[in-house]
Amino acid sequence: MTFRTSAAAISLVALLGFSSALSAQQAKTPSLEEILERLDANLNHYDASVPSFFCDEHVVSQVEHGSRTEDTTVTDSIFRLRRTLDPDNTTALVESRQIKTVNDKSPTSQKMDGPTMLSGAFEGGLAVVSLKQAACTNYKLQRVHKKRPADPYVVSFATVLMPQNTARCLLKENSKGRVFIDPASMQITHLELTTPHHVITPGDIYRSPFIGERVITVDYAPVLLGGETFWMPSTIDLRVTSGAGTFHKSIWSFRAAYRNYHKLEVKSRILPGFKKPAR
Repeated sequence: MTFRTSAAAISLVALLGFSSALSAQQAKTPSLEEILERLDANLNHYDASVPSFFCDEHVVSQVEHGSRTEDTTVTDSIFRLRRTLDPDNTTALVESRQIKTVNDKSPTSQKMDGPTMLSGAFEGGLAVVSLKQAACTNYKLQRVHKKRPADPYVVSFATVLMPQNTARCLLKENSKGRVFIDPASMQITHLELTTPHHVITPGDIYRSPFIGERVITVDYAPVLLGGETFWMPSTIDLRVTSGAGTFHKSIWSFRAAYRNYHKLEVKSRILPGFKKPAR
């Protein structure tokens, strides 16, 4: 009995030791390189597999000068992302929309013409933090709280633009920001991007360029499309500020919300033919 008790105690200690080691292994924080590899795999899967889809889009676009709101446009649309085949047999993701109402009235055209516009978030937003942009961007994994393993991983970034690499860079202006990554799925849940000196209007021989600070934030949520889960924008915010700290401060803003995602597909049904009536 003494031997069995001792053996049981030893087995229990061994089991607890193994469980502790397993827990420590599961709780181990991945390295920055491992995180970038997972994000790159997610991006490749999105680019190769996301189907054409449509969803509801609600956009509030406005411009403020000083303390006055000069113009506000509220647009409700059906937003579409189509997978199209290019002549070189590569695929592209093309954004479009069918406008339903503008300021609660029927639209006079299908051209999105708010004071402020933003496009490309569905196609390029997830690529901001990826191995493909490592030549253009410095990445840093912020400190992870080991006692809170469920907290998101946070990767900060800053562009490093040089003449020899700018052509291949997604971000063409010096920018910085960070992404929040869900530890369970390793998917980006939140993106923050700041361009301190964004060219609002390019200059010419008569005028200097119009420059302001641009801040973009995107929240992502899981969406089921065709039996597979993809992380899609749920809200997108854009804010461009010029003349901060002066009497000529101006703010252009764009806020969009996306709901009710559906796979874009065409269904057909062949009905049985009718016999010709007998004469």
